[in-house]
Amino acid sequence: MAALSRIEIICDMSKFSVLKKTLSENHVGGMTFTQVLGCGVEKGTKEYEVDENYEMELLPKIQVSIVVPSERVRSLTDIIEKALYTGHIGDGKIFVYDVTNVIRVRTGDEGEQAL
Repeated sequence: MAALSRIEIICDMSKFSVLKKTLSENHVGGMTFTQVLGCGVEKGTKEYEVDENYEMELLPKIQVSIVVPSERVRSLTDIIEKALYTGHIGDGKIFVYDVTNVIRVRTGDEGEQAL
């Protein structure tokens, strides 16, 4: 069975259409989209407020998860990073996890065939 990886992208809600288009153009067969609240080390502040705000502010974000063959991870994360990049706080994060198996319930297919 080929190695699989889960790529989880957390970014600003305004980037959803760009991200969806990027994933579609790069032949990602499916994704899970969730609206979430969160913040990073900037605690939900604007760049000019970072030193002023001591209380965490949770901001609306999106979390998109995809599962792909592991050999595609590097190229996809590079493409995703370029699509989301603005150079400012809040561009997002990309997490990569190993996936031990995927099972399509309807057919019983496993591994890459289940994608």
